[in-house]
Amino acid sequence: MSDVVLGSGTNRIGNGLKWALVAAINLLLLYGVTLMYAQGEMAFALLVLIITATANWVFLSSKAYSYRYVFPALVGVLVFVVFPLIYTVNIAFTNYSSTNLLSLQRVKEIHLAKTYETGGGSYGFSLYQNGESYQLNLQGKGDNKHSYTTEDFYLMGAEGLDAIQVTTLDDSSQPVGDKLAIKELIKLRQGLKKVQITLPDGTGLAMTGLRSFGAIAPVYLAGDNDTLIDSRSSAVLTPDHTTGFYIDERGERLSPGFTVYTGWDNFIRVTTDEGVQEPFLKIFVWTVSFSALTVVFTLAVGLLMACLMQWEPLKGNGVYRLFLILPYAVPAFISILIFRGLFNQNFGEINMVLNALFGLRPEWFSDEGLARSMLLIVNTWLGYPYMMILCMGLLKAIPDDLYEASAIDGAGPVDNLMRITLPMIIKPLTSLLIASFAFNFNNFVLVELLTGGGPDMIGATTPAGSTDLLVSYTYRIAFGQYGQDFGLASAIATIIFLMVGVISWLNLRATKKLQES
Repeated sequence: MSDVVLGSGTNRIGNGLKWALVAAINLLLLYGVTLMYAQGEMAFALLVLIITATANWVFLSSKAYSYRYVFPALVGVLVFVVFPLIYTVNIAFTNYSSTNLLSLQRVKEIHLAKTYETGGGSYGFSLYQNGESYQLNLQGKGDNKHSYTTEDFYLMGAEGLDAIQVTTLDDSSQPVGDKLAIKELIKLRQGLKKVQITLPDGTGLAMTGLRSFGAIAPVYLAGDNDTLIDSRSSAVLTPDHTTGFYIDERGERLSPGFTVYTGWDNFIRVTTDEGVQEPFLKIFVWTVSFSALTVVFTLAVGLLMACLMQWEPLKGNGVYRLFLILPYAVPAFISILIFRGLFNQNFGEINMVLNALFGLRPEWFSDEGLARSMLLIVNTWLGYPYMMILCMGLLKAIPDDLYEASAIDGAGPVDNLMRITLPMIIKPLTSLLIASFAFNFNNFVLVELLTGGGPDMIGATTPAGSTDLLVSYTYRIAFGQYGQDFGLASAIATIIFLMVGVISWLNLRATKKLQES
C-alpha cells in the first residue's frame, strides 16, 4: 500500500515539474513576443505566437500525439521556407526601398528631431569632470559677453538616449572638477552631441562644433493628423500615402519617406515599364537558355568522359579518373576566380595564347556574346565531373550482352550510344537533370564572381546586365549601389518563384509520362 502511495506521489511531482517547465517556456516565449510587438515587428511576433500555440497543442494534447515526431521538421519548413516566402510576397506590394524604410511614425519623429541654428548666439565651452559627472562652462563669442555654467550631468549610458537635457546654474556658479583637454573632448564628442542646454531665457543650445555650442530651434513642429509645420516658413507638409513621402505645398518630397502599400504597382511596373520589362524578358530568356545549355553541355562532356573511363584498352584509368574529378573537389569560388584571371582581356593567359597563335584578343567581359560563352565554358568545367560520376555508375549497370549483340549486328559506336546507352541511362538521369536545371536557374555565385552581371544593358532603368540571371538581377535591384528597391525586387522574386514552380511541375509531369512510356 505504501509503495502505491509513494508511486502516485512521485507521479504528481513529475507532472508538476513538467507543467512548471512548460509554463516557464511559454512565459519566456510570450515575453519575447511582447518585445517584438513593442519594437513593431508584428510579423515575427505573430510567427512566434503561432509556433508557441501549435507546440502547446501538439505536445500537450493526446489527439496530436502522432504529430510530435514531425513537428520540428514542420517548424523548420515554416520558419525557413514558408515565412520568408510570405514575407517576400508581402514586401512586393509595398514601396519598401532605401528611401522608404521606416514607418510613418518613425519618419515623423526623425523630421521633428531636425534642428537648425537660429543665429541667437554662439558659445565656446570648456568641459570639467568631477568623478562620473560633468559640467560645461560656456563663454559667449563676439558681441555676446554672457557666460554660463551648467548643472552636473552624466555621459555614461548616453548611447541609449536621444537627448541629455541640461539647464544652467546662476551666474555666480563656477564649474567643479578637472578641466579636460581637447583629446578628451574628442573621445566624448558623441555624448556631447546629445547634450541640449536650456539657458535662463529659454534659449536652447546644442553642440555645433568641437569647441562651440549654438542656439538651435526645431525645423518642424507637429501639426494635426500627422502633418508637419515648417517653423521657418509656416508651410504645412502632409503625408502622402500613395508615394510614402511628406509633401510640401509645392509638391516637393521630404526625405526620408515611409513604407506604404502600393497594391500591384510593382508587378505592373515589371509588365509595362519598358525600362524594366525589356531587360526582365531578356534576362528570363537567357536564364532558361543558360540553365538548359549547361545541362546539355555538362551531360555531353560527362558522358564522354565516363565512356572513356570505361574503355578497357585505356591503361591507368584510375589516375585519369582522379584528375577528371578534381574540378568537383575544388571549391567553386576558387575555380571561378582563377578563370576570371585566365579570361582577363589584357593580361589573361587565354588571350595571350590566342594573340600569339591567331592575333586575336577577344573582349570576354565587354562583348555580350563572348561574356555569355565564357559563363557556359566555366560552368561546364565546374559541372561535368558530377555528370561523369553519375554516368559512370549508370554505365556499369548496362548489361554487356547488349553491346555484344549490337557488335554482332554490325552496329557502330554512334548506334550503341543512340540505341543502347542513352535509352538505358536517360530515365534514371531525368530527375537529376531537372535538379541540375533548377540549380543553374539560380546560379548566383558564378555570375557574381565571374562577370558581376556585365556588360550592362543600355536603356534599362534598373541595374541589369547581359549575363545576369534572374536571381542576380533581383539581387542587384535589392542591394545594388544605385539604389535599393526592395519592393520591386520582391515582386520579381515572386514572379521567379511562380515560374520555377510551373517549370518544375511541367518537368515532373513530363518525367512521369516518360517513365510510364
